[in-house]
Amino acid sequence: MDDDTAESATPSLFRRADRSALIAAGAVLAVCAGLVVYGVADTGGSGSKPERSTPTASVTYEVSGQGTADIAFQARSEAGKATVVKAAALPWRKTVAVPLGQDPTVSITLGENGGQARCTLAIRGRHVQSATASGTFGRATCTGALPTTPATAS
Repeated sequence: MDDDTAESATPSLFRRADRSALIAAGAVLAVCAGLVVYGVADTGGSGSKPERSTPTASVTYEVSGQGTADIAFQARSEAGKATVVKAAALPWRKTVAVPLGQDPTVSITLGENGGQARCTLAIRGRHVQSATASGTFGRATCTGALPTTPATAS
């Protein structure tokens, strides 16, 4: 009978060990699932990185004329890179936000068919400069200056 007791005790130990392993695995799985749910639910919360805000001014570029022209202009790029529109149909107009401290610029280049086109630049609704391009591959550039600090209401 002692042999029966020893044999029946051994499977009971294995069952307890299996249950302990299953409980531990279940707990680890529950913790992992909780972290995933927390990560998905916490998007955009107070711990996220705040977006850097750069003050800008409203700038309107306008190109009048007939036909097409290549137009390069400064827009909301802190690096100062120009946006280029190839073979834009004229007349063309665009209002953009330009970071303070950058010089808003619009340049036009006529094609091989030439013609005549005029660029104008307005900052905060106020006319700043205009120029005219004419002839084959004619060019014109309008530039203005923005302050380095935001405008204050008076």
